[in-house]
Amino acid sequence: MLIVMLVATCVMSVNAQESKTDSVDGEQRWIDQAKRVMQQVDKNGNGNFEKAEDVAMWKRYRKLDTNRDQVLSLEELSDRSRQYLKTGGQRKLVVVYKTVGEKELKLDLYYPSADRAGACPVVVFTHGGGWAAGSRYKAASGSFAKVFGQLVKQGFAVAPVSYRLAKGNVSMRDCVIDCKDAVRYLAKNSKSLKIDPQRICVMGDSAGGHLAQMLLLGSPEELTGDEALADASYRMLAGVSWYGPCDFEKTDLFNHNDRADFRDRFGPRIMQSETGPKGKLARYREMSPINLLTKDSPPLLMIQGDQDTTIPVKHAYYMKAKADELEAAVEVMIIKNAGHNWRKVDAEIEPTREEIIKRTVQFFVERLEG
Repeated sequence: MLIVMLVATCVMSVNAQESKTDSVDGEQRWIDQAKRVMQQVDKNGNGNFEKAEDVAMWKRYRKLDTNRDQVLSLEELSDRSRQYLKTGGQRKLVVVYKTVGEKELKLDLYYPSADRAGACPVVVFTHGGGWAAGSRYKAASGSFAKVFGQLVKQGFAVAPVSYRLAKGNVSMRDCVIDCKDAVRYLAKNSKSLKIDPQRICVMGDSAGGHLAQMLLLGSPEELTGDEALADASYRMLAGVSWYGPCDFEKTDLFNHNDRADFRDRFGPRIMQSETGPKGKLARYREMSPINLLTKDSPPLLMIQGDQDTTIPVKHAYYMKAKADELEAAVEVMIIKNAGHNWRKVDAEIEPTREEIIKRTVQFFVERLEG
């Protein structure tokens, strides 16, 4: 019995480590494993796995053959960890929007499910994960899949983006720059992609909610990255932030229920940048979207849980107070009994998750029609 418990503990530990690795390293682990499989099954050396080369192995991986041509590329073999939206519409998957060093940064583009005339508006999705974990595949899971599934039915394209994760010498600033470059890429290639660069929206959760606010409120000329994309022109139409922070300078915003227990958890992810302002205060201000808010800013909807201890509800109230002072278009929706990720605390959340999804979709549709 002791041996069984020890083995189980080891397996759980390994699984937890693999899960952590997947969330932090994104696709690389699966790509490496796909390469090993390809070396085993690619008998003719053409870089593809054809059904006839190993029928037994094909049965294991055939579900990845989404185009049913009985041939698997290395890209398709790497797809086991990836989730994609099933919209019924056209899709452009694994689009490289820029390269940093040897790392390719990618996005997926889902078009409206109904036939469309002309260029369509697009909602860019910036995933959460503390700026140091997560992936764009979150768009195809849980409540996000419901939001984006409804948006494509309403005539929007949806573009989940990957960005460098904040570890080593990669900082929060780099995350923002990458996401802005993804928008710039969409705008610069809008004609071939058949999207409208004057109707770009953004949505994110947690750290992704912060990134969404930075994209929405900042001008296209700020925080440039790839020189080839720097001249792209676009207009932000609207943005939604699910439990994202708005200010890092005002540290008491991170105290839940006025407890004086703030720990500067995110400071290292702001300060480890090798570019930008050198002083701590200047960097904190640069990464605080509230400082970008003006009377003419595009409409922002902040949805926040009143029991969230990771990103307290005070962020929504603080941004709303600043918006009222400036007469800016900021709306807040407070979810009772909700912690981070809409986790219920002591009682069922109110409004419900379904109502959160409905209001999120409605906000974008209203901006499009207005």
